[in-house]
Amino acid sequence: MDEQGRDFQNPAAEAEGQIASLTGGGSSDEQLVELARKGDFDAFDTLATRHQERLYRLGVRMLRNEHDAQEVVQESLLSAWKNLAKFESKSQFGSWIYRIAANAALMMLRTRRRHPEAPLEEAGLGESDEVPTGTMVSDWSKRPDTEFQSSELRAHIQAAVDALPEQSRVVFVMRDVEEMSTEETAELLQLSVPAVKTRLHRARLILREEIGRYFDAH
Repeated sequence: MDEQGRDFQNPAAEAEGQIASLTGGGSSDEQLVELARKGDFDAFDTLATRHQERLYRLGVRMLRNEHDAQEVVQESLLSAWKNLAKFESKSQFGSWIYRIAANAALMMLRTRRRHPEAPLEEAGLGESDEVPTGTMVSDWSKRPDTEFQSSELRAHIQAAVDALPEQSRVVFVMRDVEEMSTEETAELLQLSVPAVKTRLHRARLILREEIGRYFDAH
């Protein structure tokens, strides 16, 4: 049988191959989203596999608990699947589901508090609390120094980040670790932009102090 005959005899196999190529690792998020919107769970499963590690890291950094982080991932993926029709294709799927995970982590943080209905805004923080530009600490996490590559120092920094007050730690994680914009962070935390800058400034000051102590001891 010639090549044309084989193609004619196997239209189903050819269609299956096309579907498999779309749901495989080489396809774009946009292609997978379109398939998932049509009810293709395999396509969504590929999306989940592609993004779940980043969601998990965010959960661990914000909640400092692996079990809670796994719960955040599961809640985020379920929410994304249920609300896929609401996803606007003009934005990136990765950014969209990341925001869902950030919101899920924030909700979990709120439920841990004695008064979960209390707003995240700290008393006394407002527009007047913006830190003057000249006093802002430079982003130490972007320094290329070879000293910052040591596993011992990384562990020391991680411990210092974990010890930050919750509200400062969350802002620091979003801004300096996850590299979200100040405006995105403010929107997610329901804070003013100056309040985000103030909390970030405080977190950086504390961490700079801890790093200074480390170098003094070594």
